[in-house]
Amino acid sequence: MRLNEISDKQGATKNRKRVGRGIGSGKGKTAGSGHKGQKSRSGVSLLGFEGGQMPLYRRLPKRGFNNPFSKDFAEINLSKLQKAIDAGRLDAKEPLTDVSLLKLGLVSRSKDGVKLLAQGEIKAKLNISVARASKTAIAAIEKAGGSVTLPTPKPKVEGKGKARERISAERQERLAKVRAE
Repeated sequence: MRLNEISDKQGATKNRKRVGRGIGSGKGKTAGSGHKGQKSRSGVSLLGFEGGQMPLYRRLPKRGFNNPFSKDFAEINLSKLQKAIDAGRLDAKEPLTDVSLLKLGLVSRSKDGVKLLAQGEIKAKLNISVARASKTAIAAIEKAGGSVTLPTPKPKVEGKGKARERISAERQERLAKVRAE
């Protein structure tokens, strides 16, 4: 057998339909699109059109709410950390970060980091650095002699209402000074 002798099985490939190639082909003139009308034109997509009846996607009620500001955290419980320490996969003396937890396979990838939750109990002394942690999880780790490091929160930007209040307070102070003079 040579490379030039290799071919597909009989019937494995099919020639494409060549439309608009004369009346003898059976798909000439209108090329299978019928006569006139919207569907005979190119670039038409009538997905979900039900002949003037209210389409299904508009008949169904809207449900729920998608929060554009929601955070995506990979969650890990204290019990999972303790199991990893007991199994020898995790060294309790080394500081833990979300990157090291990801490398060990204890958490899955997430956009906003790792959140530590307090389900289960921890006996080992851990130094862990995560994006978020519940108050009870922090208390449990500190009780075991460890520490939890959280990133410093960003300062909140003054909103429209707060700025207005601040500006009006400054005006009041200026007016009081002018009246005093």
